[in-house]
Amino acid sequence: MTKERALGRTGWKVKAIGLGGMPMSIRPEGPSEADSIRTIHAALDAGTDFIDTADVYCHDDSDIGHNERLIAKALKSWTRGKAVVATKGGLTRPGGAWKRDARPASLRAACERSLKALGTDAIALYQLHAPDEKVPFADSVGELSRLKEEGKVVHVGLSNVDLPQLDQALRIVRIESVQNQLNPQDQEDLKSGLVKACAERGVAYLPYCPVGGGHGHANLSKNPKLLALAAKHGTSPYCVLLAWSLAQGDNVIPIPGASRVESAVDSPKALDVTLPAEDLAVVSSLS
Repeated sequence: MTKERALGRTGWKVKAIGLGGMPMSIRPEGPSEADSIRTIHAALDAGTDFIDTADVYCHDDSDIGHNERLIAKALKSWTRGKAVVATKGGLTRPGGAWKRDARPASLRAACERSLKALGTDAIALYQLHAPDEKVPFADSVGELSRLKEEGKVVHVGLSNVDLPQLDQALRIVRIESVQNQLNPQDQEDLKSGLVKACAERGVAYLPYCPVGGGHGHANLSKNPKLLALAAKHGTSPYCVLLAWSLAQGDNVIPIPGASRVESAVDSPKALDVTLPAEDLAVVSSLS
């Protein structure tokens, strides 16, 4: 298995397993800033060079950009290389809720805030966090295209979209990534053909919640079949799940979240795990 994969048609290659920053910032009782920075540094030291974040990875609207600022601070104090940072806009967090707002003006304002939070002049990969049913999809994507034309965004991606939306967006601007949920308990994008379609169109597919997300990962990690596979391959249950995700296509780059050093160091080990067809079938059946 190749340990680096193309990030769409950007010309960039990144380690085939990235780091999701969300768990470090959405809970008031989450890790301290110092612990989070140690976690990010541990991931980078383990070879990770692609980090996913969003402006709404925070407690609520009073703390927009928390995770972006955290990642920027961690990268500033890490001097052993560089990492590609992807962020997203199009959601808000009123009172801690998750609401969609993909109006062009809102996306532009969100992009400006993210530029400031990340301390950069141009966001490497800026993704629409989710389509907004109150806003024409083409209007939202069109604004991202304009932000790219203005140099505020280097590359454009999408999140929480289906295949018709991807193809509609591709008619407006070059799309480099689709970030959707994918794990053995949620295989919709495999069944619909979206993962394969992304590969055919030169688009990276970035699975979020690749080990189950929320309570799902706890349930999966206790599954006897998964535990048996982990023992067979001498690895963790999470690495087996990540190896399954990687096997779904050469364009697939999972972005498991982490809030502890142990998790950040464990995930990249999945790159050394190759599951034969019969083991992939077992993981697929865990749904």
